[in-house]
Amino acid sequence: MAMPRPTVAQLAYGSCTVIFSTFAMLLLSGASSGVGIAVVAVSALALGLLVAMTVPLAGPRRPAAVGRPAAVGRPAPPEPVQPVRATVAAPAREPVRERAAS
Repeated sequence: MAMPRPTVAQLAYGSCTVIFSTFAMLLLSGASSGVGIAVVAVSALALGLLVAMTVPLAGPRRPAAVGRPAAVGRPAPPEPVQPVRATVAAPAREPVRERAAS
């Protein structure tokens, strides 16, 4: 069975988590030894992997019944559209006024 490929969102969230968490943990811990930096790096990688694997779970929730596919309802057929005829009343005729030449 082939493993599914990671999505773009998984790669982006995981990478950003690793970078920012490494930076924050190094600043907050003040680690300067090789062992301390290695512990920070490994924990940041683990946190990034956790975030990347939980990205698909942030989508719409699954139905409560596990193991059964969700019932897909058919959309209601569209109602027939009745044509609407708009009537516009003719404007009232006014007598033509001529301007006197000055």
